[in-house]
Order: sequence, then C-alpha cells, then structure tokens
Amino acid sequence: MPLPLLLLLIISSALLSCADDPPRTDPPSYPYRDTAASIPFTEEKAEYLYQFAYACIDKEFPHKPGHVWGDQSRLMTPRERHPAFYGCFDWHSAVHGHWTLVTILSHFPDFGHRDKILGKLTANITRENIQQEMELFREDDNRTFQRTYGWAWLLKLDQALREWDDPVARQLHSYLEPLTELLADRFIEFLDVLNYPIRVGEHPNTAFGMSFAYDYASRYHPELARRIETKGREFFLADRNCPIDWEPGGFDFLSPCLQQASLMTKILPENEFRIWVDAFLPGLIAHPDNVLTPAVVPDASDGKLAHLDGLNFSRAWCLFEMAHILENPRLMQTGLDHFNYSYQLLDTDEYAGSHWLASFATHAIVKSQRIAAE
Repeated sequence: MPLPLLLLLIISSALLSCADDPPRTDPPSYPYRDTAASIPFTEEKAEYLYQFAYACIDKEFPHKPGHVWGDQSRLMTPRERHPAFYGCFDWHSAVHGHWTLVTILSHFPDFGHRDKILGKLTANITRENIQQEMELFREDDNRTFQRTYGWAWLLKLDQALREWDDPVARQLHSYLEPLTELLADRFIEFLDVLNYPIRVGEHPNTAFGMSFAYDYASRYHPELARRIETKGREFFLADRNCPIDWEPGGFDFLSPCLQQASLMTKILPENEFRIWVDAFLPGLIAHPDNVLTPAVVPDASDGKLAHLDGLNFSRAWCLFEMAHILENPRLMQTGLDHFNYSYQLLDTDEYAGSHWLASFATHAIVKSQRIAAE
C-alpha cells in the first residue's frame, strides 16, 4: 500500500475513534501554573447550584431511611419521620441541601430566587419540626443515627445560619439550636468512647466529621472544640507516610489521607503542621499533580460510583486548606483541577449525584473564597 494512503487511513481511523469516545474519559494531565486564583463565586454559579438543592429538599421519594425501626409504631413516611429534613434521598443530604441554600442567600442577599428559597427554608425549619426531628435521636435504637457525618453537616448548617446577617436566619437558628446542642453533646460522648479512628472514604470517616464539627465548635462550642483538638492529636499526630497512592477506593467521596490533613490544618499550629505533613504526605507536597489526578466516574447514574465526583470536590477543599497553610500554589492548582473537572460534569438529570453534589461544589467554592480573603 502506498505510504500516503496508509497515513490517510491511520489519521481517519484516529478521528473516528475520537468521535466515538464516551463522555467520561481519563482526566487530562494538568501542567503546573505559576499562579492559582480562588474559584469565583459568581451569581451565575449560584444560579446553577441553587437548582440542585432547591429541587430536592422537598422531594420525598426516592428515600433511603438509614435509621432503625424499633417497632411497628415507628413505620412512617419520610415526611412524617423527618418533617424538616425528609428530602434529597436521605437525611444528611437534606441537611446539606438546606446549607447550600442558606450559603447562597448569605453570599447573594438580592438573589433572584430569594423568596422561593425562603419559602422552603421557613416551611421546613420550624420549632415544631425540629422538636420532632429530635425525638428520633432520643430513641434508644437511633442514638447513633447519622453519626458523625450527618451530625457534622447539621453543625455546619447551624454555623451558616449564625453567620448570615439576616432576621430570617436568626429565627431559623433559634429553631434549630436545640437539635444542634443535642448533636454537639452526642459528638462529645462519641469521642470520649472512640478508641480508634475510622479511616474509610465514606460517611463514617472520623477526620471528616471532626474537621467539619471543628469549624462550628471553634466559634460556638469551646468544649467540643477542645475534645476535637485532644482526640485529633491522639488519633493522628504520630501517623507517617499515609498511603495516598492507594486512593481512591471505588466508592470514595472522601480522601482518608487528605481529610486527616484537613483536620490537622485546623488543630495544629502552623509550624507544627508543616513538620507533621512532611512526614505524613512526603511525596504530595512537592509534586501534588504527580500524586493526585481527578477521579473518573464510569457511570454517573450509579449512586456509589457517583461518589467519585464528590471525592474531587472534597479533595479540592482539603488541598486549598493545605495550600493556604503551606503557601504552596502547586497544591492550590491541583485542587482547582479537581474542582473544575467534576464541576463541568454536574448533571441535574442524574439524581444519584444531583441530590448532594452541589453542596460539595459549593463548599469547595466557599472554602477557596475564604482562603483568598485571609
């Protein structure tokens, strides 16, 4: 076969192959850039993200209960069982769906959908509804319900209400406060009896729960903050050489290594953190883009596999925190690469991800904004 014809066939075959590629591909390699800005929290982004949470916080079904039915009298619909947080597929996603809407309104006071959002928030977070939510946590069979992932997000929601300068927020906080205090006390009780940290990449991850709870406790609950500081050192201070090259697990939405580092950025003095992280993640600091690349979701309709988009967002905010302490733009850029990869793939039509991923994306944006402002 003549050489020009052979080359033409090869080129044509390559082009056809590219045209048939599925939308999910291996993430590209990202070159290091000398400057790394925060993620702009524009009204356009807020407009896009709000629809995910707004559409699901009163979507009762499908629903995953997650609690124990103590007897037949406990059989209820999600709305009957959880009059405040019955939507978004499960209790914790409903909680951080409310957090997402509160966060958007606190950043954009004149947001175009403000009245619609307030209508839902004030209908769900009432004194009566929160009192009924508390009854579940008081049942002997459900004292550990949502431990510690859902507890941490509830504290995060309360923190957002406290820090939103608006009369509606103050009213909602007053209704939510009894449940916040109950779960903060439960958190202390749990830390007092927990001898070993849980290092998985999903909901029970101890470092995640402690890190999120510390954001609240360091401002509003000194006793919980002290317990987290003490337990954090006890659990993690002696750790070395975290096997980050084992990550991600197939269902991870949290990085066990980075969540641990996230917590330690908050409870260790800067100099001590620098020494600790050099021993804990020695290969990551100098060349993060060689160690971490965005995770790829093979099937966004599978709820467990869709976790990996959440992993990209949670990795992003952990890397932002570390980059800030270490003044390391490589870490910041790697976080931005993770965020950008999954943000462009958010899909309102796939409820497996849409019921929760906007909260993770919003948290990554807010984290980058706060770091840039410091």
